[in-house]
Amino acid sequence: MEHPGSTGESLAKSRRGTTGGRIENMRPIFEYLDYRDLLKDALDDRKAANPAYSFRMMGEALGLHTSNVFRILSKESHLPARCQSRAVDYLGLTERSASYFLLLVGYARERSGKARQKLLEKAMALRDVNRVDLGEKELAYFRDWWVAAVRGVLETVDGKANPADIARKLRPGVTETQVAAALELLLDLGLVKKGVSGTLLVGDPHLGVSRGPEKVQAVRQYQRQTLGLAADALERFPAEIRDVTTLTMAVDQIVFDQVRELLRDCRHQIQKHTDAAKKPDRVMQLVMAYFPLTHIEPRT
Repeated sequence: MEHPGSTGESLAKSRRGTTGGRIENMRPIFEYLDYRDLLKDALDDRKAANPAYSFRMMGEALGLHTSNVFRILSKESHLPARCQSRAVDYLGLTERSASYFLLLVGYARERSGKARQKLLEKAMALRDVNRVDLGEKELAYFRDWWVAAVRGVLETVDGKANPADIARKLRPGVTETQVAAALELLLDLGLVKKGVSGTLLVGDPHLGVSRGPEKVQAVRQYQRQTLGLAADALERFPAEIRDVTTLTMAVDQIVFDQVRELLRDCRHQIQKHTDAAKKPDRVMQLVMAYFPLTHIEPRT
């Protein structure tokens, strides 16, 4: 189950391509199925920011003649292999988003039906998992750590919403009353729905919260609680049923950004695996913390 602050990758604001132009208003890359639509939107975005921007300027960035750029964006031709890495740089893509783009290029160029299907499946596996954005009133979800845990327990007990049984499963322990209140909140928010014979069905498992001061504070409160649970787990659970790893490293800005990207990719891959669990039998909490141990000079 994903919680903030993590978001799906997009062609982010202020991410610069090789021309120095900005990609300001792009859709998230994982919403594209044809890489040429992505390139066309990137061109339009640059034109909106700079009316003088042209097919020729895009061609110079990609290493292509102007006529070839026009044919590619008109879907009459394809991006040559020699230009694909330059396109990745032009779009400001890294790691998972770059891999997704290259798979889309391969998918569009491939003629074999079976090979195309394999490429498409690989691309779909890199897409963001479904997420639900929570509104203001829904922030109560993050007030107490056990609300999310109760939701997770429902997946391990076939939706049997018995507060006493769920309370006995949770560690650290909570009261039956707290579980009952959590179940009511989950129903009110539509995060679980009533099924047959009194069972509850869990909806979209991955949640996100858009920006705003109150929302940021709610998320930080939840993160503090889960970090505290992680510390307590060192004594609460034997090593064979938990995994706690630490790593201290000296990095520069480039490696810092690369590690953050790797953590995002790791989180998304973990979400894919957990969504595929056929018969969950436990609820686990994953906490990723990557933070400075020294003063960092502001960028100039």
